[in-house]
Amino acid sequence: MRKLIVGVMGGGEGASPQVCETAYKLGSLIAKEGWVLLNGGWGVGVMEASARGAKENNGLTVGILPDRHTDLASKYIDIPILTGMGDGRNYINILTSDVVVALPGRSGTISEIALALKNGKNVILLDFPLGDLFVEYQKAGIMVLVKKPEEVIEQIKKLFS
Repeated sequence: MRKLIVGVMGGGEGASPQVCETAYKLGSLIAKEGWVLLNGGWGVGVMEASARGAKENNGLTVGILPDRHTDLASKYIDIPILTGMGDGRNYINILTSDVVVALPGRSGTISEIALALKNGKNVILLDFPLGDLFVEYQKAGIMVLVKKPEEVIEQIKKLFS
C-alpha cells in the first residue's frame, strides 16, 4: 500500500519561532503516523522546521525545490526534487500531496492553498485563519481550520480511513 503524502506549506524566512515550533511538532506527528512529509524543501521557516520534526522521528521527507541545485535545500530533506521552475513548483507540491496542511505564510502559501482547492485537494489550515477569503470551501467541508498539530492528524485520519 502506498504511503500517504502530507504536503506542509507555510512561511519561509519570515516565519515566527512559534509557527516553526508548531511546524516541527506537526512534522514529528506525521512521521510517527508513517506518512511522508512533502514541502518546498528549503532550509528556512516552516520547510526546515517540519522536515526536522519528521527526520528526528524517523520520517521520510521530500522537498520540491524551485531551484536547479540543492544549495538552499534543508539538510532534513531525504529526497530533493529539483525543478528549476521557481514558483511553478507549487503545482508539483500540491498535485503530489494527498492532503495539504497550511501554516501561516504569505502570498506563496496562499497561492498553494488556492491551487489545492482548485485541484480538489483537502486543505487543513493550522492556526492560519484566512477570514472570509475561502469561506465557500469551508462551508463545503473541503477546507477546515484547526489550532493544534494533533487536530491535523485527526482530520487526516477522518479523510483517509
